[in-house]
Amino acid sequence: MCFLNPFKIHTRHFITVFLLQDQDKEYVGFATLPNQVHRKTVKKGFTFTLIVAGESGLGKSTLINSLFLTDLYKDRKVPNAEERINQTVDIVKHTISIEEKGIKLRLSIIDTPGFGDAVNNTESWKQIEDYIDQQFEQYFRDESGLNRRNIQDNRVHCCLYFISPFGHGLRPLDVECMKALHEKVNIVPILAKADSLTQAEVFRKKMKIREDIKHFGINVYQFPECDSDEDEDFKKQDQILKDSIPFAVIGSNVQVESKGRKFRGRIYPWGVVEVENPAHSDFLLLRNMLVRTHMQDLKDVTRETHYENYRAQCIQNMTRMVVRKDSSSRKMKRYTSLTHSVISSLTKLRRMQEVLERIQEQMQHSQRGGY
Repeated sequence: MCFLNPFKIHTRHFITVFLLQDQDKEYVGFATLPNQVHRKTVKKGFTFTLIVAGESGLGKSTLINSLFLTDLYKDRKVPNAEERINQTVDIVKHTISIEEKGIKLRLSIIDTPGFGDAVNNTESWKQIEDYIDQQFEQYFRDESGLNRRNIQDNRVHCCLYFISPFGHGLRPLDVECMKALHEKVNIVPILAKADSLTQAEVFRKKMKIREDIKHFGINVYQFPECDSDEDEDFKKQDQILKDSIPFAVIGSNVQVESKGRKFRGRIYPWGVVEVENPAHSDFLLLRNMLVRTHMQDLKDVTRETHYENYRAQCIQNMTRMVVRKDSSSRKMKRYTSLTHSVISSLTKLRRMQEVLERIQEQMQHSQRGGY
């Protein structure tokens, strides 16, 4: 006789009913993972560190204030001509918290007053290079430590390098500085004060700067290639960004009025310049690139390329030090062993010499006794 287990029957029936009810559902639920990541990331907030480099008077401070609609330089003291002669490169960090539609961003701006202002600018970029390396070193130490839960990322994600519009392409200082930094940070070249040039001059300057960058082997930030499934509008905008390097920009924190409209710009005897007018400058392209479209890619390249190169170099140097120390230890052991062997041999020779001397004395004594 066969007896059925009522518990098994009930369980089997429940599973069958559950499966029948779920047959019309087409997903398990992992499609909500992006929402989970989004909520967690938004709660944690975002960080971005930007460094600006270039000689004084190119509008670096004004452009930064224009980009992020803030005033980072309220208490700034502008040095006079005498002070600039003896001025060295300083590293000044400004950190602000910006919130937009519930999204928090901790923005750090690294200013470099004094860069390119001295009579002798030899290795004036060393302070900037050392600062970038220090941030990599600090992150490497934190990452290698015991408490890795709350690591603060102060690595420099982007460098806006300002190029003077009054020269012929890149100056020797520009070339040396960019070559010293291009393996450590994403360099975005900026053609400053574009309102001092005509459209034809802007075009010629851009072509010359791009030629110099290629000629001197400078690696500026490369925009990622579009995926094949991207729409045509996105591909077109991406190509416009690539063709705009270096970005010819204008900065202004002043609201001007013209023809019944208010906008940020500058008034000249010959007309009005609008900061956010694409026909006047690449300001909108630069802001969209930095904030809306490529901020995460700048951070990814910093993490996956520049920081990984630094980390690999550190590990390689540490390995060499360990191997060198181990080799020195082995050499010391061999030297110690050889020293002991020599001492032992000398001791034996001394004993044999003493024995020979005693034998000679005995022979001499025996000879005298025979006479």
